[in-house]
Order: sequence, then structure tokens, then C-alpha cells
Amino acid sequence: MDQRAHAAPAETARVPAQSRSGETRLEAVVREAGGHPAGTSAVRGEHTHGERPVPQPRPAVQRASVRGQILDALRTALMGGELLPGEVYSAPVLGERFGVSATPVREAMQQLALEGAVEVVPNRGFRVVERGARELAELAEVRALIEVPVMMRLARSVPAERWAALRPLAEESVRAAATGCRATYAEADRAFHRAVLGLAGNEQLVQIAEDLRRRAVPLRGARAEMMSDAAEHSALLEALVARDLEAVRALVAGHFADAW
Repeated sequence: MDQRAHAAPAETARVPAQSRSGETRLEAVVREAGGHPAGTSAVRGEHTHGERPVPQPRPAVQRASVRGQILDALRTALMGGELLPGEVYSAPVLGERFGVSATPVREAMQQLALEGAVEVVPNRGFRVVERGARELAELAEVRALIEVPVMMRLARSVPAERWAALRPLAEESVRAAATGCRATYAEADRAFHRAVLGLAGNEQLVQIAEDLRRRAVPLRGARAEMMSDAAEHSALLEALVARDLEAVRALVAGHFADAW
């Protein structure tokens, strides 16, 4: 008989809903990293009150590597809507579900708290931050203040062939949007914007822009909206190749205005 059947519920916090395949994106990342999915051999780690110790030894892995993979997976879950705004998630429960100890989950959540994506709820876990329309508009304005001048400078200096080389990324964002999956589109969108800003040769700029982007996750994500957003990527590249500066300015400014 499964010993876990006699254990009291560890937490009341919600966890991401399963996909049709029975596995969330976060579970898939942890499984590929060498963890044990829920329902298989669990690993030793922190235990909530009333839980029986799990006798199976944990595989030898580098903690820093696990923490980084959990952080990436949690960011993907946030972007994809698997972790819902306003909901509280505990490190022990997520750790049990995804087959890792609570420690790397907690460390990853603490990093997300520093980034403003979640907030600490004493004795419960971490609540996903809810952003209202005003805050999203403010973040979009900050992004525009930083990125529009950079884009205009790049539009005047980067050769047309270098812009044309980014077309595959723009096309990939369109394909990702067509799937209707927010997490898939978020990754494609991130890759496109990172490549564009990377032409400025300023890694600090790229990092700041990505931090702002993570904080500006909208409370929506319909397929039609993602398709419209992705279409702007292609239109922007065409304007950049043509050196149409007015079109570039309008497209970049509009892209941020539509972001929330």
C-alpha cells in the first residue's frame, strides 16, 4: 500500500494544473533534468508536518544546477499561466510534486521575489504577484523609454542584412503564437527581443530589458493577441531592412503600448 496515502495533506496551496498529457511544463523540465515526477520515486528533502520520511536516496546532482533549472521552469510556468496571479504556492508541496527537495524550490522562489514576480507569505509560501492595468502600463512606458531610443539608433546604424538574418526568429514567434500556448510564445518572443537588443552590444541593456519584461507579464494571452504581437515582429524587421525610420518608431512604440 502506498505509504503516502496515510500522510496528512502537506499544504493547501495550489499547484499548476496538469496538461492533457498528464504532465505540466514544469514537471517536464524537472523530469528532463533528472528529477522524479510526482507519483514515482520521491527524493529526500524537507518534509511538511505529518509526512513520513521517504527512504529512497536522492541521486547525486549539483544543487546549483537544480536550482537554476527550477528557476527557469518556474519562470516558464509564470509566463505560461500555470502559476496563477494571486495564488499561494509552497516550496514543500512544489518540491514533492516535482521530485526535488523544497530547498532549491524555495531558493528559486526567493529569486523570483527579488525580481518582483512573487511575494513572500509568512508560514505559507509565495504568492504570485497580481499586476493591475496601471502597473502594466507603467512598466510598458519604462520599457519604451529604454528601448525606443536604442532601436532608433540601431535602425540608423545596423546593416539591412543583419536585420534580415533575424527573420527566422520572427517567423518562429509567429509559429509559437499559432500554438496558443503562452509559455511557448513567451520564449519565442524573448528570443526575438533579445536578439534585436543584442545588436547594441550592451549586455546590461539586454538584462534590464528582460527583467522588465518578466515583470510585465500581462493578465491575458489569447491566441489572437499573441498572433497580432508576433506579426509586429515581422513588420518591424521589414521596416528596419528598408530603413523606414518613421515606421520603426511607430511599430516599436505601438508594440509596447499593446503589451498590456
